[in-house]
Amino acid sequence: MTRPRVVITGVGTVSGLGLGADLLLRRWVAGEVGITDGEGAALDYVATDHLSKKEARRTDRFAQMAMTASDEALAQAGWSEELPYDPERISVIYATGIGGLESVEQQHDLLRDNGENAVSPLSVPLFMPNAAVAALSMRHNLRGQSYAVASACAAGSHSIGAATRAIQVGDADAVVAGGAEATLTWLARASFGKMGALSPTGISRPFDLRRDGFVMGEGAGVLILEERERAIARGATILGEIRGYASTSDAYHLTAPDPSGQTAADAIRLALKDAKLTAADVDYINAHGTSTGLNDASETAAIKLAFGDELAKQVPISSTKSTTGHTLGAAGAIEAIATVLAMNARIVPPTLGLDVPDPELDLDYVPNVPRPLQPRNGAPIALSNSFGFGGHNVVLALEGAA
Repeated sequence: MTRPRVVITGVGTVSGLGLGADLLLRRWVAGEVGITDGEGAALDYVATDHLSKKEARRTDRFAQMAMTASDEALAQAGWSEELPYDPERISVIYATGIGGLESVEQQHDLLRDNGENAVSPLSVPLFMPNAAVAALSMRHNLRGQSYAVASACAAGSHSIGAATRAIQVGDADAVVAGGAEATLTWLARASFGKMGALSPTGISRPFDLRRDGFVMGEGAGVLILEERERAIARGATILGEIRGYASTSDAYHLTAPDPSGQTAADAIRLALKDAKLTAADVDYINAHGTSTGLNDASETAAIKLAFGDELAKQVPISSTKSTTGHTLGAAGAIEAIATVLAMNARIVPPTLGLDVPDPELDLDYVPNVPRPLQPRNGAPIALSNSFGFGGHNVVLALEGAA
């Protein structure tokens, strides 16, 4: 039996590069960096410009950005005026790595300084990890199965994979998927800094010899996923297709990736198998590319294992995190969106800040300057990698528009 094909009909983003998915790609390709003072803050995003004061007051920043990104995605998909399916057949499967940390810190300070009567009765709804899921469900009257995904930096990609499976097995006709994160807070800075993960220079330069840690960012990405035949029947514009999805676990360390890259390579192989593709079909890889010594080395090893040395050196690879910083649980969603838009623009975006090649990392990381994307076989094919703390490896095989 042929399983349903899952397509993307709308996308929306908020990031350090601004509001809007098209702006995300355009500024990245232009070589602009959305990192200011060592963080990829979404400085242009003011919640009350997009939400009512009541909505803003009752949600943490990560959920606020999710709602704004969802408005863009639903509008592009043509869902703004009327839902195309029974609301009970539309799901929300949405991700975060940490949830409402800003609200946790604010309410803790109120408790410490002023006592328990000062704590907001909205505290739990503000910081619970599924707050964005609930907000999206209520905002758009989506009554299908809905839940949050939390797998650190792999969460956004996990949500897209879970959404794809929900459509393929018939649990939903469409899914609002993606991820959001807003953890530019004192506790997050101190915690990541103490473990030596953050860049002390505040520069994201994946695969560069001088890389010294990731730069924290914030943002949200939303994708509207639908069963292909239904989307075509309603006249939707198809932006891309989720061809394959796979996930593995390192079972190695809480924060460090397996240096061999073996289980990450397994995820790549399994995603290609799920997509009924081979490594020779891949035109581009959007790497996890965190700008940490361990991740960039292990990801390079994984690509070599999965592709073989010869093919691995032929495929262009770049990192969205070189321009947005690392948006944690939102990263997989934002990067999948950027990947699809790049394929449709027939362009390979660059890895910014890559000025001093690491001789140990010898693949084609597209340093600083974009180049044309030349599909090998009709519609372009790309992989989007996400590898999270806890050893979570997720790979999405994506197809752009023909």
